[in-house]
Amino acid sequence: MKLKSSHLFFIFLMQIIAVGFFVSKKVNVNMTKTVGQKLDSLNGVYVFYNGGVANNSGRHLSKMGYNYGLKYQCVEFVKRYYYEALKHQMPNTYGHAKDFFNPDLIDGTLNRDRNLIQFKNNSKTRPKCDDLLVFNSSLFNKYGHVAIVSKVLDNAIEIIQQNPGPFSSSRVVLEFIKENGMFVIKNDNVLGWLRKQE
Repeated sequence: MKLKSSHLFFIFLMQIIAVGFFVSKKVNVNMTKTVGQKLDSLNGVYVFYNGGVANNSGRHLSKMGYNYGLKYQCVEFVKRYYYEALKHQMPNTYGHAKDFFNPDLIDGTLNRDRNLIQFKNNSKTRPKCDDLLVFNSSLFNKYGHVAIVSKVLDNAIEIIQQNPGPFSSSRVVLEFIKENGMFVIKNDNVLGWLRKQE
C-alpha cells in the first residue's frame, strides 16, 4: 500500500518536531543566558542556569566529597541547599527528582533515604520554608522535579528551583487549600514535601 504524499509529509514533520524537541532539551536555546550563570539565591545558596533541561555539565561534589548531583540539575540545587544552608547530608546521595518521595510511607514519617520527614500532598501538616517539594514525572519529564519552599503565604507557597527550563523563572507561586483539615497544593504533579527534623 502506497502512502499519500500528505501522509509522508506529516510523518516527516513529526520526525522533525521530535528531533527538535530532544535537541532543545540538551542545547541552550536561550541566547540571553549562559550555562552556569547565577540566576537567583536563597540564604546564600545560588541557583544556576542549566540551558536545556537535559544538559549535563558533570557531577558536582562538595569539598568533602558529598555528591550534590549533576550540575545544574534541580536535584543538585536542593541537595546543595540542604548541605550548605541546613547542614544536612542525605544517606542516599543518588536518584532522580521523583525518587526523593517514597509513596509507600505514611504521612509524617521518616524517609530513611533522605533522612527527612515526608508529608504527602494531602497532609495535616502545612508546608513551611525550607521544605523540599517533590514533583512526579510528567509526559515531557520522566524524572520529576524538586524545589525548595522559599516563602509561605496564607493560601500559597513560593518555590525556588533550578533547571525549570530555558525560559522559565526560578521562582513560582503555587496555591494551596485546606480541606477537611488537610493541606493540598493545587498542582496534580506535586507528590509532597520533605523536612529536616527539628
